[in-house]
Amino acid sequence: MPVQPTTRRRFLLHSGAAFAASALARPAWAQSWPSKPIRVIVPLTAGSASDIMARLVMEQVSTQLGQPIVVENRPGAGNTIGMSAVAKADADGYTILVNSSTHTVTPATRSNLGFEMSDLAPIIPLGNMPVVMCFNPSKGYKKLGDFVAAAKANPGSVNYSSAGAGNSSHLNGERFRLAAGIEAVHLPFKGAPEAMTEVIAGRADFYFSPLVNALPFLKEGTLQALAVSGSARASALPDVPTTVEAGYPNSEYNFWAGVFAPAKTPANIRAKLYAEIAKTLQNPATREKLVKLGADPMPLDSAQFEALVRSEIETNTQLVKAAGIKVN
Repeated sequence: MPVQPTTRRRFLLHSGAAFAASALARPAWAQSWPSKPIRVIVPLTAGSASDIMARLVMEQVSTQLGQPIVVENRPGAGNTIGMSAVAKADADGYTILVNSSTHTVTPATRSNLGFEMSDLAPIIPLGNMPVVMCFNPSKGYKKLGDFVAAAKANPGSVNYSSAGAGNSSHLNGERFRLAAGIEAVHLPFKGAPEAMTEVIAGRADFYFSPLVNALPFLKEGTLQALAVSGSARASALPDVPTTVEAGYPNSEYNFWAGVFAPAKTPANIRAKLYAEIAKTLQNPATREKLVKLGADPMPLDSAQFEALVRSEIETNTQLVKAAGIKVN
């Protein structure tokens, strides 16, 4: 995943100037980081899109750093279990977080986090993943408009599954529901595999799935893709329109995965984390694997990633209010 040379160079030069003055004041463990294994917490189930991306990228980062990196899944409570574990961890660079864009949904849907969002510092995005609006082919829809027409003709008859209340797939479903002007009952599950199974079994009408999870089922014909919810078509599904192209303005919803660290992690460690992960994303072998997953580059430095996170928190807060979503 290429990082724009000028953007990366500008960030690293700025970072170098900022960190140089305080380098001597850093404790020895910060200057020698990493000197032991690193733990990466993913607050989602194993096999989720973010989990797959985390394991793929961190394998190469481990090789570059010469230290083991252990990925640990801690799903539940709208990702807050894993987020809290990192927010409260020692800020020494040995516990970091890989979260999905649900990170920007959490503060809008959860009133009692047990930590502050400012306790987690954005480091770098791993990539943007196309999200597919999946249906069971037996429903017989030829295009998205057919489904919307059926939903409007039979109010209260439609439902959709998600990977959990307050999850990005939940917000994705609500954004489309509001944009299309339909009624749809939300069916929350423990994770992406369960939500997908409900559509394949015909018990749920649709599910917004990251492409990496849906692609095998699309290829074998057990799922049908009528649209993608991002701002652009998926390169792996060039004939499938976006929900906006299908005629539903304000329905786009982008899904990404990114790396976060405890906010008090020393600046030089955060800078090294950024540099090593950016290097991994430029690695041809890693990039090829990400492309096969359908992941698109997000060449942002830490400050730009932080700005994106703040902007999406504001947008999702407005969506949660408009949709009347209540989790706790």
